[in-house]
Amino acid sequence: MISPYQGISTENWETKTKELIAQHPINTEEIVEIVNKMWAELFTSEITSRKYKIGIDLFPRPQFLGTLLHELIPLEFATRYPELWRKEDKDYDKDIVYIPNDYFSIELKTSSSSGSIYGNRSYAQKSTTGQQTKKNKSGYYLAVNFPKINSKIENELPKINKIRFGWLDEFDWLGQKAQTGQQARLSPEVQRYKLLELPLK
Repeated sequence: MISPYQGISTENWETKTKELIAQHPINTEEIVEIVNKMWAELFTSEITSRKYKIGIDLFPRPQFLGTLLHELIPLEFATRYPELWRKEDKDYDKDIVYIPNDYFSIELKTSSSSGSIYGNRSYAQKSTTGQQTKKNKSGYYLAVNFPKINSKIENELPKINKIRFGWLDEFDWLGQKAQTGQQARLSPEVQRYKLLELPLK
């Protein structure tokens, strides 16, 4: 896949990202609504016959909350628009598959970091065969940053910290220098100009 940013200087990345977002079939306001809805319902839902609640009885680690969002957000897309969206089904699928045109499928990243997102080590590893056996790491990305839940919720439900939408290319992911490093990250320029923050309200 040829990068839509090819030949475009860094200072013009933001303009290109806005164009890519405008071309996308999902409205950004609905993205925010879906993310906020799924997040809020984590705390209003009851678990087991004893009706345990997250933030009252349970205080899951961020990895667990991230996993729940990773499952629920694509499921909500698919439930609302079953003819247009579905969840990941095959290894090479993005997390949120746009059925009419895979170009618009979305990779979802969640993190309890205040503003950064990360991929596993494989995101910074380039194919040596040139064959696509796993999901394409270039394309549309939805990044969700959420707060850690360490104490009992007293009044207001905790709110999502940040929601961003845009396009990342495979080469945007940078691996850790140590061979044993298990994480891939993005440069500040990429996070700022290729993932644009959406208004939370």
